[in-house]
Amino acid sequence: MIDIVRIDTNQRMSRVVIHDGKVYLSGLTADDRSADIKGQTAQVLAKIAKYLEKAGTDKAHLLTAQIWLKDIAADFAAMNEVWSGWTSPNAAPSRATAQCQMASPEILVEIVVTAAIPF
Repeated sequence: MIDIVRIDTNQRMSRVVIHDGKVYLSGLTADDRSADIKGQTAQVLAKIAKYLEKAGTDKAHLLTAQIWLKDIAADFAAMNEVWSGWTSPNAAPSRATAQCQMASPEILVEIVVTAAIPF
């Protein structure tokens, strides 16, 4: 049987699930929700980097990303600027970006990623 490892688990969810050489991160949002889209995106990406490190991998091993924006027309370009500066050269994951209604009105971006664990 293959083990499943969970990190930062509560009654509703785990922030990280590791299974079969892959790391699944839950949707992450910014802590400082007064920041603009660039600030919130940078905060979320910093959180992703920390969780990936806890799981034994890094952003160079990203497989896929889902990005949800509160206002895609207003924020897509600025979010992409931060994203492009953060991703590893020649290692961009597959990605989807969509607009959605967020859980709180001050949340501008939420990101979910999956990464491989290097052997």
